[in-house]
Amino acid sequence: MLNNSRRAAAFAILRWILTKEFPDSLLPNGPDRAFVQDIVYTTIRRLRPLRYVLGKLVTKWPKGEMEALLYVGAAQILYMSDVPDFAAVNETVMAAKMCGNPSIPKVVNGVLRNLIRRRDEFRAELLSADLALRESFPEVIVKRWIDRYSEEGAAKLCAWHNTPAETFLARRDGSFVALERGKRVNEVAGYQEGEFIVQDPGTQIAIRLLDIKPGESVLDACAASGGKTIQIAWRGANVTACEVNPNRRKRLQANLERLGVNVPVLSAIPQAGTGSFDKVLVDAPCSNTGVIRRRPDVRWNWTIDKLLELIKLQSSILESAALLVSPGGRLVYSTCSNEPEENIQQVEAFLKRHPEFELESTEESIPYETQWDGAFAAALIRR
Repeated sequence: MLNNSRRAAAFAILRWILTKEFPDSLLPNGPDRAFVQDIVYTTIRRLRPLRYVLGKLVTKWPKGEMEALLYVGAAQILYMSDVPDFAAVNETVMAAKMCGNPSIPKVVNGVLRNLIRRRDEFRAELLSADLALRESFPEVIVKRWIDRYSEEGAAKLCAWHNTPAETFLARRDGSFVALERGKRVNEVAGYQEGEFIVQDPGTQIAIRLLDIKPGESVLDACAASGGKTIQIAWRGANVTACEVNPNRRKRLQANLERLGVNVPVLSAIPQAGTGSFDKVLVDAPCSNTGVIRRRPDVRWNWTIDKLLELIKLQSSILESAALLVSPGGRLVYSTCSNEPEENIQQVEAFLKRHPEFELESTEESIPYETQWDGAFAAALIRR
């Protein structure tokens, strides 16, 4: 039974540890979903200092349900100031009692109460720790950010990504409005009428560089979940959407249907010779380092090897999409990453292979500067 919110959070954390599934997909539906999400996201976001602190409180590192419950309890005590200590301990111990192993609640109770007693000591240690441990990021990511943005900039970026994300609504008129905290999207006036979609203002970079005119033919080559497709359609273009992933394609089609937007959806990028488009958007699969605030698990899945694989995939998609841009047309390449290998370096490599294209402009959102998600876009013109 998952009628205890801490139990539900611990179950989601355990599943995430074992499977690395998207945390959002592991959350239960119900009245406590928002609170469970807060615990789960806080735990994943602060995993490294939580491991550091808990490692000083246990003689042997726990596994399975006990590990997940200790994470959940410690996250509340150290990082969720709105949760009283007694509630954090008592409710987490109650969740531990549902495990069926009588030793688990005893250990959880003892460790969490000891953590409360030593909380000031641990907080002081973490405040004096290096940036990666203090802000809970892998060393490799933090080093790259320090090299790029300086220690101060990297600290600002880490702090940004450790802040719970706002939800923004993109409206038909091109404006973005922050959703009131605690309010559900489907409770907002105009939801049923398709007056808005959930999109961060960072997405407007790619849309702006597309420079859409009514009646133009546009291909959205990596369209799920449809946010940019819909923004393009709202501006009067004739859009064709493409999404190769069947599950993401279903979500794309559901969003288009809800919004009342009539857009053909393809399961693959059209072959060269089947026609061309005035404009093509390649919103490429990427490492998502610009949206770690929304996807706290990204930091723990990030590796150089995965980055290199993504760079190859992005290059391949660009090659296919470039063949579909009509002479004088525009190719916009975008990511929700702030890594140069996926952004300007990818664009420069493409231009070396394709002298028939020229770079018109680039734009990038650095989150602590724009207060938006991280994003990059480049507009390329076919001669």
